[in-house]
Amino acid sequence: MLSATLPVLAFPVIDPVIIEIGPFAIRWYAMAYIVGLVLGWRMAMRIADRPGSTVTPMQVDGFLLWATLGVVLGGRLGYVLFYNIGYYLQHPLEMLAVWQGGMSFHGGMLGVIFAMLAYCRLSGIRFLAFTDVIACVTPIGLFFGRIANFINAELWGRAAPDFVWAMVFPHSDGVPRHPSQLYQAFMEGVVLFLLLNLLRWNTRAIHRPGTLSGVFLIGYGMARIIGELFREPDRQIGYLIGGTTMGQWLSLPMVLFGLGVVWWSRRQKAA
Repeated sequence: MLSATLPVLAFPVIDPVIIEIGPFAIRWYAMAYIVGLVLGWRMAMRIADRPGSTVTPMQVDGFLLWATLGVVLGGRLGYVLFYNIGYYLQHPLEMLAVWQGGMSFHGGMLGVIFAMLAYCRLSGIRFLAFTDVIACVTPIGLFFGRIANFINAELWGRAAPDFVWAMVFPHSDGVPRHPSQLYQAFMEGVVLFLLLNLLRWNTRAIHRPGTLSGVFLIGYGMARIIGELFREPDRQIGYLIGGTTMGQWLSLPMVLFGLGVVWWSRRQKAA
């Protein structure tokens, strides 16, 4: 039983809806996607405009719509397939209700990869050179997405009654929990962004297409595996083999594939 004197941080309750006019509402969750895409798009254009880049700002500019469709469609489809297929088979129309929440990063990543494959093929762009540019800015969207999860008081952490920064989230069971959304925002957003762009600025990684893409896959996969140690698993799935989670199992192939991409790119002649 929890002590009545246990210090618990107050959850900063913020209305998930920024503004509402009749049936029209702008939510923080949607704003996070918009801000992440726009800031990532602008930074990717600046990266492409640097001397020596084999990708042009115009090519990046043309990819914004493709990226948006890949993130939204892939993210929603990934959530349906990976996390709650049984429910959506019984309620198929709710697959379209993205405003109710339920997006998967792994699904969104696959959606963007397929979008990049199609876009690069149609535009005659070297695929790995393009993915390196996009990899460097993707943590921006991840950061804002996790902050939106925190504002929405969703995807909260595991019980942590002995941690002074634990929080009691609205609509939860009243148990102080890790603010795991903030942990993930820091690891997947801030740390991964700095890692990728320090490599881009201070090494010749950008001249070996695929290196930065591989580092992104490794970095995100490791950050997600660690973050899942503090995050409460999805209720409809729970814990899997050995106390692991679905997020960890989906991230493990990312790490292995990323290692393979980095190994392959290091064996290629520098551009």
